[in-house]
Amino acid sequence: SLLSLCGGQFSGEQEIRVNSPFWILNIPSEEMARGLMKRTVCAKSIFELWGHGRSAGELYASLKNYPTDKMLPYLQSDSTYKVHIHTFNKTLTQAQKIKKIDALEFLPFKGKVNLKNPEHIFWILEDYGMNPNDVPEEPIHLYFGRWIADGQRELIESYSVKKRHFIGNTSMDACLSFIMANHGRVKPNDIVYDPFVGTGGLLISSAHFGAYVCGTDIDYNTIHGLGKASRKNQKWRGPDENIRANLRQYGLEKYYLDALVADSSRPIWRKGMLFDAIITDPPYGIREAPRRMGSQKETVKSVERSTENHFFVSSSYHLSDIFFDLLKFGAEYLVMGGRLVYWLPIYRPEYTEESIPRHPCLKLISNCEQLLSSHTSRRLITMEKVKEFKDQDGNSYLLDGQYMPYRGHNSFREKYFSGVTKRIAKEEKDNQK
Repeated sequence: SLLSLCGGQFSGEQEIRVNSPFWILNIPSEEMARGLMKRTVCAKSIFELWGHGRSAGELYASLKNYPTDKMLPYLQSDSTYKVHIHTFNKTLTQAQKIKKIDALEFLPFKGKVNLKNPEHIFWILEDYGMNPNDVPEEPIHLYFGRWIADGQRELIESYSVKKRHFIGNTSMDACLSFIMANHGRVKPNDIVYDPFVGTGGLLISSAHFGAYVCGTDIDYNTIHGLGKASRKNQKWRGPDENIRANLRQYGLEKYYLDALVADSSRPIWRKGMLFDAIITDPPYGIREAPRRMGSQKETVKSVERSTENHFFVSSSYHLSDIFFDLLKFGAEYLVMGGRLVYWLPIYRPEYTEESIPRHPCLKLISNCEQLLSSHTSRRLITMEKVKEFKDQDGNSYLLDGQYMPYRGHNSFREKYFSGVTKRIAKEEKDNQK
């Protein structure tokens, strides 16, 4: 997503080694690499690769074959440099590090070493595998390259929910929030919408990247920051606990359009393509019940009262209906090429690719899994609008016989807690032995 946002794309020969923290990417320019690292919270650093191999000998041979004319601009006599060593899954002594650096003396370094503020930084990267209980004596792969840029890992800490002014039971983790904004290819001056906005955690990451943000939620108290607090040792929310205060905390208030009390299953927007991205986390019914507006004919027990005499009648909102309403809304209100990014809860023993909701106007871009337990997970679904919405597309999923597999999402809550119940029973049985 980020490569395409920067104007590039993955090549067919891309070497993605799933069981390694090191990837070799073919990126057209250093400028594009820097643009990539200004956004990513997943990658730590990016380097211009000068050589690599499965042993020190292979690495040195690879370095000797690297074109000298590409090296020389960074090795001039009037420049300063330093060499840094990073080992994955092993710790080296200082003496071992110096020995490895000295072994690179065949490279035509002419500049002076400056450990504090060098112009150029070179890295030796050593991969000792993924198993901390079986660390090999020698690395299984070595890399040498010139450092270009670091990623945005510090955003995870600086935007941590622990430090946030206004949170709820389901406030999204900061790292995942930034990943979702990147999947949505959010860029400056976009308009990003969250139909299940809650405490606005997903708005913050999009606003950080310069997008104007807005959202809706059916919960009057959450939108207005009223009622009981979710924080430990705090009974009631303070008068300034709200979404706007969160954005103000990070200096992003100018990007906040508004949040409305509204039901995502009912149309409130004028017709037309309004949003560049829709980024949301629908309720699964675990911590917060999915609800929509009901009629007075529906059970009187469902009437809720919130602060300032605000009443509404709610009825249950099946997960399958949530996702179909969401896809239909995205198909209708996203701009062409705009993206819908959302979480889909999954009961793993029953999961198949067919259980991913589809829509004729939306193309599935990616489907990534985050494990929740041994039997449940949630999948981050990214879809892109590729076709103009016509009225007949609204309910097309009902016509092609594909609707039934999605009904399985409705019982996700029961399946989720059945696993918890079984685990507790097993633990009690083990304790009795």
